[in-house]
Amino acid sequence: MTTAREAESRSGTKKIPFFSLQRDVNRIFEDFWKRFDQPFGRWDAGGPRTDIAETESAVEVSVELPGLDQKDVNVSLTDSALTIKGERRSDREESDKGYHLAERSYGSFYRSIPLPSGVDTDQVNAEFKNGVLTVTLPKTQEALSRVKKIEVKGN
Repeated sequence: MTTAREAESRSGTKKIPFFSLQRDVNRIFEDFWKRFDQPFGRWDAGGPRTDIAETESAVEVSVELPGLDQKDVNVSLTDSALTIKGERRSDREESDKGYHLAERSYGSFYRSIPLPSGVDTDQVNAEFKNGVLTVTLPKTQEALSRVKKIEVKGN
């Protein structure tokens, strides 16, 4: 492969945009194929997808954890934060007609979610179903009574 300097020195003109485009296309293909090297998909520094919603009566947290079992997930709660940890391990071994394949992979995550005041920590419910962890954090009666509806007026 010809480098940008070699192309420039041969022709006397800069052909860097072409090589820049080639480098960018190569990077796209490399990034695409890297996904297949990670059997559980990609968990970047942010961890798995997490949705947080607040309703009138509760705070609901949903975390997508495909490939994990209930036993692989740890949920804990303090007065100010909900913490979700998990890890998944995979071992695969295969032998056939002159080859032996052994693969191991490991992935973990840790997510700490700050909680608003007024969460009833004694009534928290966590459910794991079809690879999705849902934690429901009901609000205290005091927090519910402090809600005041405000009428919005137009012109």
